[in-house]
Amino acid sequence: MGEEAGGRVALVTGSARGLGRAIAEALAEQGVSLMLVDILADRLEETRAALEAQGASCAAFATDISVRENCIAAVDATISAFGKLDILVNAAALMRFNHATDVPEDEFWRIMQVNAGAPFWFAQAAIPHLLESEGNIVNVLSQSALMGTSYIVPYSMSKAALMQLTKSLAVEYVDKPIRINGVAPGSMMTEISTGATLPEDVDFAKMKRYSGERPPADPAQVAAVVAFISSPKASNVHGAIWTADGGVTAG
Repeated sequence: MGEEAGGRVALVTGSARGLGRAIAEALAEQGVSLMLVDILADRLEETRAALEAQGASCAAFATDISVRENCIAAVDATISAFGKLDILVNAAALMRFNHATDVPEDEFWRIMQVNAGAPFWFAQAAIPHLLESEGNIVNVLSQSALMGTSYIVPYSMSKAALMQLTKSLAVEYVDKPIRINGVAPGSMMTEISTGATLPEDVDFAKMKRYSGERPPADPAQVAAVVAFISSPKASNVHGAIWTADGGVTAG
């Protein structure tokens, strides 16, 4: 593993698979120690073991981040394991395809809790530690925060809320030694999309509007953006939303 950001510690949510795991791998390549957080305990352990086999310093915390107390406990576990926290990456996400009129109430709130609520609770718990380390937060948004998207209305709402969390925290802490930014990916080859179940009577022409002209990204491509923004090389980047969507939101 590299030493570009050696000595730093990151907490990455959703790191058992997909983009979250790719982000953990990219940070490990920079020499960052990792607290891996996910609800999928078995997959999380697989990720931890794989990263440690490559020389990374890792710990894992399996929990349901829709519960505020669990978010706080994950941050506390990071401090207990590593003594500090430099980077918080809110990468965990839940997405379900459905007609807006068919979304069950419990599904709606679950998406909101995981995608928007948990990042707030993690930020609330982590910011005192990040101020001490002069660290940073990277929130993983979506192109859906920036444009209308069919069949994933609650997901799009939650990501728009996460974008405003990012910007509002950046303004509130603009005069403090902390950076807060967001990355908005487009379509990616991850289980959240490739394993999705579509509702009946889907209008694929509507979906084409936000799938873009380029192939879906490999998660590693987006992870590289997150790794850069969280690194000392991006020390002047604050309050920014970086798109990584192959040009879908360009115009």
